[in-house]
Formats: sequence, structure tokens, C-alpha cells
Amino acid sequence: MTTRILPAVGDPDAARSVSTLLSQLPDAEPAQPVTDSTQLVDTLARLAAASLDELPEVVLVHERIGPVPALELVREVALRFPAVGVVLITADASPVLFSAAMDSGARGLVTLPLGYEELASRVQAAAQWSLGVRRHLGAGAEQFATGPGGTVVTVSGAKGGVGTTVTAVHLALAARASGRSVALVDMDLQSGDIASYLDVQFRRSVADLASIADISPRVLQDAVYVHETGLSLLLAPAEGERGEEVTDRAARQVVSALRGRHEVVVLDCGSRLDSANAAAIEMADAALLVTTPDVVAVRAAKRTVRMWERLQVRKAEETVTLVNRHHRTSEIQPPLVQKITGTRMAGVAVPANFKELAAVVDAGRLHELDAKSTVKQALWSLAGELGLVQAAGQPGKELARAADRGSLGLRRRGGVR
Repeated sequence: MTTRILPAVGDPDAARSVSTLLSQLPDAEPAQPVTDSTQLVDTLARLAAASLDELPEVVLVHERIGPVPALELVREVALRFPAVGVVLITADASPVLFSAAMDSGARGLVTLPLGYEELASRVQAAAQWSLGVRRHLGAGAEQFATGPGGTVVTVSGAKGGVGTTVTAVHLALAARASGRSVALVDMDLQSGDIASYLDVQFRRSVADLASIADISPRVLQDAVYVHETGLSLLLAPAEGERGEEVTDRAARQVVSALRGRHEVVVLDCGSRLDSANAAAIEMADAALLVTTPDVVAVRAAKRTVRMWERLQVRKAEETVTLVNRHHRTSEIQPPLVQKITGTRMAGVAVPANFKELAAVVDAGRLHELDAKSTVKQALWSLAGELGLVQAAGQPGKELARAADRGSLGLRRRGGVR
């Protein structure tokens, strides 16, 4: 049986060395090495979406892969693609690293400098394990192949006050209204306002998960607040300084845990980039950048996109920009924003109808925004465009009205405050 092997090696010299040895293995079919963590996960996701049979039996992760650290990448691959055997290539053969790699989900280690016998042995063992898992899963393997597969969307602001939180909340509400299980996370760790917008008082926050090495379903359940709309809320800490407790590693674990229990995960990342929300943006299936049609905000959007590229967080062409508070008479229109930022533009622009929002924002009842609101209709249409609703082709206006009818029924029965 042929063993398909996908190497993930960032260094060109190391990649050539790995490829040369793999080409000598009997019954091996090595793929062209991927050069970073994002490319690896995207490649596996694309293959898994086609079929379990398309996934490689073995993935090799080199210790110098980036931007995600190797052990964290091993953990993510093992969680999302459990039928793939992951082998770590490292110069550190210490028992401490071996234990950490096994805890992360690796099926073996190969030490540097590479040797044919050791590489062949580890690859064969990982491949046999992978085949055993797939045979055991049988007909149910297709669903298991992609692992925790909820869609993750981050919403970031070009600068403060451009409407990031309103956008994030209504994307989550639209997904929930279509029948999906949805988590809404406030990753604006120092000044997040989702709790205020949705009239919530809850003492637990994302910071309470920061020090937990393995986030179990029970631990996650204790940290999440289930809102009256059905949204699972993971809030920012009430004390802004506690936001520093949430590291990039903690953020990755939180996002992975939520992805495993919800069909849609929406993260409000605010306008400030720190290691935690940078990790979330890098992991996301879609990254939305919100701006307003004014010179200051568009310049800030351009700076943000360039910074994401420099830090290898997100490429410009993989970012979707939304123009909020749009008016047809504005000098700055979406095509100009696209030209300046180099990003893809959302198919909708959110109109500048401030009066529609004033009452529900002041009351902390953003979820009760009227279905006739053009702001709501635009944002719910955007949710369909991003694939967050089950009936992706359903217009935002129709979905909003259907949800409003459901909410009215709840209010009449006393189910909503």
C-alpha cells in the first residue's frame, strides 16, 4: 500500500533534505513540501472537504515551521484531522520534548540530523496507525476526517469606533437564526463591549481559560454564558489588565475548543493587535476588516493589512474588507478601498443609518434591532456571503424578518425579557 506523506518544512535546505530521503522510502508518495503552518492547515482542510481518501496518511512537521510554533501546529492538526498521523522532526530528543509532543498528538519523533532508518520507521508506524483509525471509523470516517470543523470568522476594526462589535454580534445572530450553533467571543481583551451590547452580566471570561492546559467540554461550559438568543458568549474580562493573561497559545486552545463544539465561531478582535487576537486571525477561516469611508479609517485599514502581512498573520488577498456607514454620495467608495488596501471587498456595504441603532444600543438590546433595519439586513446578508447561515442563498432581509417573527413569538410567551 502506498503511503502519502505531506512534509511541512519552512527552511528550503531542510525541505530538500527531507524530500530526498522521502523519495527513497519504499511505497512512499511524498507531496511537495508546504512552507508554513497556514499552508499546511489550508491544504489539509481542502483535501478533507473532498474526501477522507484524499488526506495523506502522514504529515511531517519540522521544528522550524512558522508562524505557528511546531508543537501548537501538531496539536491543531491532530485535533482537526484525527485520522492523519503526525510526526515531529526536531533536534531536541529530550524526554521533556518527547512527552510534550505526545501530549500534543504526535505519533512519533524523528531527530535531526535525519537518518534513513529512523525516518522510515517513524513514517511506517504513523501510516499504520492512520490506516487503523480509518478502518475502525468505517462509514463514519468522512465526518471524523475533518475533526472539529466549525467555521471561524474574526472581525477586526481598522481603528476604534468603526462598528466592529455591532458587525460581529449581528453576524453571530444571523448564523444562530438560521439554526446553527454559534459561539460569539470577545477578543477585544482590554475594552470589549459585547456584554454591554447584549445586556449581560457574567463573572467568567476568556481570561479564566488562559491557564488551563487542556480545555475540556465541562471547563468550556463553565466559562460560556448562554444568551437568551441561543448564542454561547465568551466574554472579555471585566478587568482590562487581565487581558494580558491570554497568550497566543491560550487563544489557539480556546478557538480550537470552541470550533469543536459549535458550527460557527465569531470573534470580535477589536482594533488592537496583540498576540492573542493575532493567533485567532491566523487560525480563522475568514478574516473580516471593518472600516468607514473616510480618509483616516481607510489609511488605518491599509496599515492594518500591511502589518498583518509583515507579521505573517494574514495575506491581503485573504482578508475581506467591509465598508460600514456607507453612503452613495461619499467620495470614498468600496472600489477605492479595495485598490488602497489590496483586499477583497464584501459584496455588501452597511448603510449609514445611525438612528436605527441608537435605541437598541442605548438599551443594551442590540439583538432586538428591528428586521426592517437596513443595517441589520446588510449585516445578515454579509453572514450569508461568508457562509455562516445554513440557507446561504437566503437574502438578509428575509432571514432577518423570519428571525424577528420568532423573537416576537418568544416575547409574547414571556420567553424574552
